[in-house]
Amino acid sequence: MGAEKKWLFTLFSGAFITFLIFLSFISGFSSSYYYAFPPHKAFPSTVHHGPDYPPAFAYYISGGRGDASRLFRLLLAVYHPRNRYLLHISADGADEERLRLGALVKSVPAIRAFGNVDVIGKPDPNTYMGSTNLAAVLRAAAVLLKVDRSWDWFVTLSALDYPLITQDDLSHVFASVRRDLNFIDHTSDLGWKEGQRIQPIVVDPGTYLARRTQIFHATEKRPMPDAFRVFTGSPWVVLSRSFLEFCVFGWDNLPRTLLMYFTNVVLPQEVYFHSVICNSPEFKNTTVNADLRYFVWDDPPKMEPHFLNTTDYDEMVKSGAVFARQFGKDEPVLNMIDRNILMRGRNRATPGAWCTGRKSWLMDPCSQWDDVNVVKPGPQAKMLEESLNKILEDWKSQSNTCT
Repeated sequence: MGAEKKWLFTLFSGAFITFLIFLSFISGFSSSYYYAFPPHKAFPSTVHHGPDYPPAFAYYISGGRGDASRLFRLLLAVYHPRNRYLLHISADGADEERLRLGALVKSVPAIRAFGNVDVIGKPDPNTYMGSTNLAAVLRAAAVLLKVDRSWDWFVTLSALDYPLITQDDLSHVFASVRRDLNFIDHTSDLGWKEGQRIQPIVVDPGTYLARRTQIFHATEKRPMPDAFRVFTGSPWVVLSRSFLEFCVFGWDNLPRTLLMYFTNVVLPQEVYFHSVICNSPEFKNTTVNADLRYFVWDDPPKMEPHFLNTTDYDEMVKSGAVFARQFGKDEPVLNMIDRNILMRGRNRATPGAWCTGRKSWLMDPCSQWDDVNVVKPGPQAKMLEESLNKILEDWKSQSNTCT
């Protein structure tokens, strides 16, 4: 059996077979890299990619211990047969939780048919302020490039995020966007981050210890680099496939050089992609200075934006953002988004033009489908289009946004 076959555990339909595979997962879990869910039969609708079709997105959705149900809910909220998905529960979660997440994923008819969702089986450690977080993102990008390179943009989400538009809206609006553009909030004005985030030398024990511990600091700081400029910004990105290929395959040594440097900084996910892209002559003019997220920060700001609730709903809807952060588990405002924006029932995928089943409390409309290459925008698409047009106008007015 080849190495690639050893990586993939094929899941078949049927309750009895599912039970047998569940047992085989338990026996073979420790050596697996990720669980894949390839189609169990011929595609009932052929997925087409390319410039003549709507764009596709590769989602990396991550969480920690106790986040299986949240990751599944988020997956359903952003699901579309044309996209690709990779789910990751970090090493602090139990194997049983990954198995439960895999079973939940397997329960969705469309996912069984299209085979476009994978669950990481051999998890990565994930220390929020350390380099293991960035390593997990780069690994996810590598896996998504390996299993399917037909997507156009790579999106990072966590269990604390939620969409504010449907995937039909997103694909419709992004169909008119250049597919080499990268949406990454960035600046070279480091301010206080220079002395508190870049110069301090830190070590993430998650890179060499099985048990999760906090990062520790060296006693001295290092000078700022002069071989490249440091850029910082939001850790939540929407990156083009061409740029991710540059970072992962590295025909230029820049991505590896900067990775070695930023391994020892606090919160490398706030500086790595930003610095790589802005120091690369090939990609620096593809940077759109926006992360497409809705946040509300405390005053003074903390490490993370404050948790959103029903009082924030109206502003979220009017923001024209694609995603919002951060939400508590089962926060009531999520039900409002499901009901009013996504039109999504409990434990059901967000419906789109591809769903043809009758809508009722008994039947999931997305348990039956037709042409998945057709998208139909809804009311929120106009807000996103207006917001994105303004962002792109600002981008076009600058010859180089990496300043």
